[in-house]
Amino acid sequence: MKVHPTAQLLGKVHLEEGVDVGPFTILDGRAGEVRIGKGTVIHGHVWIQGPTFIGEENIIYPFASIGGGPQDIGYKQEPTEIFIGNRNIIREYVTVNKGSTKDRGKTVIGDDNYFMAYSHIAHDCKIGNHVVFTNGASIAGHVEVHDYAILSAFVGVQQFARIGAHSFVGGYSAVTQDVLPYAKVVGIRPLEVVGVNTVGLSRRGFSREQIRAIDRAFRILLRSGLLLKEAIAKIEEELGDREEIKLLLDFLKTLDPRRGFHRKVRGR
Repeated sequence: MKVHPTAQLLGKVHLEEGVDVGPFTILDGRAGEVRIGKGTVIHGHVWIQGPTFIGEENIIYPFASIGGGPQDIGYKQEPTEIFIGNRNIIREYVTVNKGSTKDRGKTVIGDDNYFMAYSHIAHDCKIGNHVVFTNGASIAGHVEVHDYAILSAFVGVQQFARIGAHSFVGGYSAVTQDVLPYAKVVGIRPLEVVGVNTVGLSRRGFSREQIRAIDRAFRILLRSGLLLKEAIAKIEEELGDREEIKLLLDFLKTLDPRRGFHRKVRGR
């Protein structure tokens, strides 16, 4: 364990073996414990406020801010939390806010994610694994981002939206509804589905047969003119025994009908 002499450890701070804390970093455990797992590197000028629990082998770059209270005018300094998993990379000026008492009370980030400079994760969000936030991507409170999703530069996501697994959101897009798993979307008003994220799926080892099945499901869902429940029934009938399609069906069956999902297809 290495702690630079200019760093400040305040209150209840627990550092495990191999943690490296850089100059002028503040680990503030006065409002709740700050716990940092084995092998995590925290560069200089980082601010982390508890209660915050960070796993192993993360790398946190200068001027990141983790553990600030939710940007919610109703927040009264309640002891809400942040949980961050293992092997995440958090670049310069990234902000991660605690949960709020209006939801689960914690913000959760999984493993092996990459948050590029100036990206923002608001209160009560839940981030899966292997997610990428490109520079300036920002999500509002209560958002879920599922495994392997990519948010390009300066994407903005509205509260309570879900970003499906293996999806790709193009730069400067405005997300106001759920984004389907496997979808490639881009745009502001409206956000448009431009197809299946075939490049990302191929890179992750999906076979041509799996990608064709996903494309067929998208055609039924977005181009057939069927009502949602009818489209789901048809997808189940044709493709419901396939694991990659089960993920899509599970997502569709847990939609909030008040919000819906982005379904406008480019050119239609």
